[in-house]
Amino acid sequence: MDLELANKAALITGGGRGIGAEVARALAREGCDVALVDLSAFDDAESLAAELRSLGGRALAIRADVSNLAAAKEAVNTTVSTFGRLDVLVCNAGIARDGMVWKLTESAWDEVMAVNLKGTFAYCQAVAPVFRAQGSGRIVTVASINGLRGKVGQANYAASKAGVIALTKTLARELGNKGITVNCVAPGMVRTEMVSALSDATRQNAANESALGRIAEPDDVASVVTFLCSARAKHLTGTVIKVDGGQYI
Repeated sequence: MDLELANKAALITGGGRGIGAEVARALAREGCDVALVDLSAFDDAESLAAELRSLGGRALAIRADVSNLAAAKEAVNTTVSTFGRLDVLVCNAGIARDGMVWKLTESAWDEVMAVNLKGTFAYCQAVAPVFRAQGSGRIVTVASINGLRGKVGQANYAASKAGVIALTKTLARELGNKGITVNCVAPGMVRTEMVSALSDATRQNAANESALGRIAEPDDVASVVTFLCSARAKHLTGTVIKVDGGQYI
């Protein structure tokens, strides 16, 4: 199936590792130029950009704090000036600072909200004028099933991801009349750097919770994101797709 992504350009936040890196690889395989925004994993983003260039694609890494609105606009401008266009935004950057609500520190709350929710808003706001002017664009946000159901010990994370879901639906309404789609993927537990710090028992509990009996790999999520970025998803907007192997049910 031709996803009609050849010669398009995509910007991916949190593109150095995990889901973001697999999204970048998937889009590059479809012929996309990719810009990878990262801060804590900037070296990984640079290595990935070099890998994609070695395979014949165009790619660049941008060091930026996703919660900085001015930096978001600069990243979008850099992407457009480098590739001559921008067609796809994937807001993937996210962190967790877990703790029971009566132990959760103000800094843990603020950090998670800044990256997960404000960071998503910053890049959506930055691309909106570009996409509106050209009358097209694909935005895909990355939330979590815990933004739909809540999670013990993750008041800040769950609230931030619930905010991402609400933001996605609002933007779908605001931007739809310009031919722009805005959709969300809500993964369950995924085998990423964030999850590697969890105990074996916690990971196994998530696998047991899933109807498929395993946690997701990053490419499980990346394949759905890639579809949502494509021409084949042209009549999907405001959707939240759970990529969780049945963990939510």
